Parts: sequence; structure tokens; C-alpha cells
Amino acid sequence: MESTATKPQFSEAAKAEIARICKQYPEERRKSAMLPVLHIAQAEFGGWVSPEVQDLVAEVLGVKPIEVYEVSSFYTMFNLKPVGKHVLEICRTGPCMLRGSDELTQHLERITGAKVGGPASEDGLFTLKEVECLAACGFAPVVQVREKYYEQLDTQESVDAMLSELRNQVHRPALPWEETGLPNAVANN
Repeated sequence: MESTATKPQFSEAAKAEIARICKQYPEERRKSAMLPVLHIAQAEFGGWVSPEVQDLVAEVLGVKPIEVYEVSSFYTMFNLKPVGKHVLEICRTGPCMLRGSDELTQHLERITGAKVGGPASEDGLFTLKEVECLAACGFAPVVQVREKYYEQLDTQESVDAMLSELRNQVHRPALPWEETGLPNAVANN
């Protein structure tokens, strides 16, 4: 019995960005573009890379699907299950723990309804994920959401401000290849 599900496809803008990235490598080394292409895939397809999306990445790069599965399952930056609109990556290493990251995690679980390692919150806004050092030890405890760090989350007010900001985001942030007017240093890399 054939599946009626449609095969995922990259947007035209993402295809153009992937082509630009792949040009940076010799044809026989196209596999070297896997990490940036996986980042594009994750951004394009709801914040996670399903097996079907990983198959698409393999097809685009001309590699075996298992090669993509190995990479995506090795790096914790790739989500292999559906996630909420905002993935809160909570630093769990020594300095953050000493400044209350365990209590922060418990508090975030309580007020968002999401659980570390579990599904997104019921409203679909938040996924909680513990990560290794975010290299902001002097500002502990720290949470990263996409490219932004939320620092010194050791008070109710600071946590509430972070969650309020995230809840009030109406649109998803622009994807890098959708932005216009990028500085040449960024656009040409």
C-alpha cells in the first residue's frame, strides 16, 4: 500500500541557500555541507528533523540516509522529535548548577507544563532541554533560545520577563536566508 503523505520539499529560498553552501565544497566533498543543511532543514520544517526530512537532506547531498541519521543523532542541536515554538536550552554544568539551574529547570517545568526530555507544553510554545556549557558562566544560570541568551535567570522576575517576551512573539524569527541586506561578510560566507 502506497503512502499518501507528501514528501517534504525545501522552499525556493532554502534551496538557493543550500546551493550557495554546497558551492563552497568540491563536488566529491558535498557531504561536508551536512551540518549547515541540517540547520536549514530544522528551521524549514518546524524546528525538528523527521526521518523524512533527513532523507531529503541525504537526497540533496547525494549521500546515504544513514549518514544523515548518524550526524543528526550525534549532535544535540538537532531535534529528532517535534518541539514547541521555543526550545529553551538550559545550561546544566557546574557554574549554572551552583547558581540555581536545577531550581530554574524545576520552576520552568512547573510554569510551562513542559518536562525536560518530554513533549512540548500543552500550548505548543515551549520545549525544555538540558544542555552542556553555554559558555556564559559569569551570567549563570543561563538559557539559550535560538541565538539569544537569557542570563541571570535566578529571580522570578527574570524568568517571567523571558517567558513573557517569548509568549508575545507573534511571528517566528526570520530565517537567515530570508533576511535582506545581510553584510557582505555574512552573505559571502
